[in-house]
Amino acid sequence: MANPIKVIDWGFKPYEEALVLQQSLVDERKRDAIEDTIVFTEHEPVYTIGSRSQAIKHLKISDKDLQAKNIALHKTNRGGDITFHGPGQLVIYPILKLLDKDLHAYLRQLEQAVIGLLKHYNLSGILRDGKTGIWIENRKICALGIAVRSWVSYHGLALNLDTDLSYFDHIVPCGISDGSVTSLKNEGVQNIDKNIIKERFIVEFTNFFYD
Repeated sequence: MANPIKVIDWGFKPYEEALVLQQSLVDERKRDAIEDTIVFTEHEPVYTIGSRSQAIKHLKISDKDLQAKNIALHKTNRGGDITFHGPGQLVIYPILKLLDKDLHAYLRQLEQAVIGLLKHYNLSGILRDGKTGIWIENRKICALGIAVRSWVSYHGLALNLDTDLSYFDHIVPCGISDGSVTSLKNEGVQNIDKNIIKERFIVEFTNFFYD
């Protein structure tokens, strides 16, 4: 059958601009002016702080050093703690009308789509009790943080492809101190092709949400 979702690729997009555009897409989806939509993008270096009350305490770098390293800092309205977005990381924003109004089921479906994608690269993605995101053993490879408005989803997930992982040294990623961060490259995946990864994600996503 035809693909039931619209796919948009923004390429590199400043985080703040991406948030404004997401909110516009949410409004369109609420009015049924657009169909369910998947947005792929990549951001310049930015630490984003979610709605969790302790999130700002997990930033371990001063404002002066942020400026010196040219890293932005943005407080956002997604769920979760603090994380990093930057080059070499595939950020995916599903703009979906959640007809069953079940956030937990939505998160589980997103996680399973990523696990399916990782299997394509012979990597065993797992879940950890009480923690969102996807892990390779105790190494987090994909962060999730979502928001909804009128039961339309936005924000989403960030999958590390060949990200410079040293950026994570300046935060407690997602507030989790009993693990590390990894990437496809760090796990030995060679010939990382973003277009193939995007195509594979759409296949896995469609299987879980529209099969």
